[in-house]
Amino acid sequence: MAEFGRQRGKRQEDGGLGSVLDLLLANARLVLGVTGAAVLAIATLAVKRLIDRATSPRDEGDPKAEQKTLEESWQDLALIKATPKPPKKQRREDLSEPLLSPAQPLLPGETCEPRVCSAPPETPRVESSPLRCLTLQEKLLSHYSSRLAVPEVQASLALQLARSICTQLQNFLRNKCPELPFGSLFLSGPLLDGLEALTADHIHLMLPVVLDAALWSLIPGEDTVVRNPHYWMIKRTDLEYFPRGCSPWDRFIVGQYLSSNVLNETLHKMLVASINWPAIGSLLGSVIHPVVASQELKLEVKHDQVELSITLFPVVEMEDKVLLAAPPEGLVENLWLESFHRAEVSKVKELDAGDSGARQHCLCILNGVCKSHPALHKLSGSPLTHVVLHLSATSSDWAEESLADRFQQVLEELVGYLEKGVLPSYFNHKINLFSELLEDEIDEMGFMLYRAISEPELLLKEK
Repeated sequence: MAEFGRQRGKRQEDGGLGSVLDLLLANARLVLGVTGAAVLAIATLAVKRLIDRATSPRDEGDPKAEQKTLEESWQDLALIKATPKPPKKQRREDLSEPLLSPAQPLLPGETCEPRVCSAPPETPRVESSPLRCLTLQEKLLSHYSSRLAVPEVQASLALQLARSICTQLQNFLRNKCPELPFGSLFLSGPLLDGLEALTADHIHLMLPVVLDAALWSLIPGEDTVVRNPHYWMIKRTDLEYFPRGCSPWDRFIVGQYLSSNVLNETLHKMLVASINWPAIGSLLGSVIHPVVASQELKLEVKHDQVELSITLFPVVEMEDKVLLAAPPEGLVENLWLESFHRAEVSKVKELDAGDSGARQHCLCILNGVCKSHPALHKLSGSPLTHVVLHLSATSSDWAEESLADRFQQVLEELVGYLEKGVLPSYFNHKINLFSELLEDEIDEMGFMLYRAISEPELLLKEK
């Protein structure tokens, strides 16, 4: 009878505790919301189970019962630990509305109606998505659009200034040297050709030297003292029938050859001492200075919106050759450098037009990378173009989707040419475009590009 009383008292106590827990769970949604109520329900269930086990009579000496009780306790503990934490509540001082009062017990006959909370709903937390790794293709296109594309305003202004200076220089030469048959000056260079335009800061000014083919002939470079097929000499012919003075260019002869050095020196003196650049610059709203110390014929132009470097090149066109008055450094004079620039640009654009290729984009990126890298700047320009032309003969897929593949392939080809120390010209295989590079320079370039084959992003980093 006493045992029955104890069990009845326990049931009444358990019933009272259960009523309190049920009442708390019934009103939890109003206080804590759906998520909070679910969390509280799981935790309350686990606690209730623990209390039930603590107050229930144990089966003494029953190891299975004890093991079962222990396992259920671990499960309940794991249940509590695994319960997701409710979202952090807003602090009291941050709320514009008073906190809801604790829920009151429901009276008999009352129903639980949902209440509308006037406080603004909490802003859901947005989990930040992980950063997406860009492919080499995307990095190349991004590099091209962000760093290599020339702003149209700058390009237009640079070309306008260059054309105006070209006109002024043309008028001066005609007035100063009317006996010399210079052709019409024209612009050239990266900004016009689109293969290596990085910024609107450099333009070439080509000055044609018109020769009488009956009085002049070309001597191949391999037949000269330098034994270099990249250079030519221009020889005065038939002096016994047409003595010196018959050609207006005879004043620039050294021996029997038209001297590129003497012609450059004469033009340099004119640029520095004879032309009123302050007046021309004032007329064009800019400041123009000839570069005195340079062996090149160079002008520096400063405008409010752009700074421009203009290089003047005397050029001779004979026998389908384009020769520049750009002799190599050293004691050798009279040499003229064969230029393939016009043929390079024409061929690349012809190939791109034939297969909608991305050779020009690839070259622009490669030239930008090499010009900005101290170890690779001597590779920019003509050498890269010839590598791309060689590669185009064996790789036909130059679509824009294959830009990354072709970029890496050009790097591999360059490493191969540097290992041999020879890059043959696409238009004349006798010419080695690496002939003027030092061995240390070749080693440094090869090492840098060899690393870049496996990690091309090295070349796209800011220098």
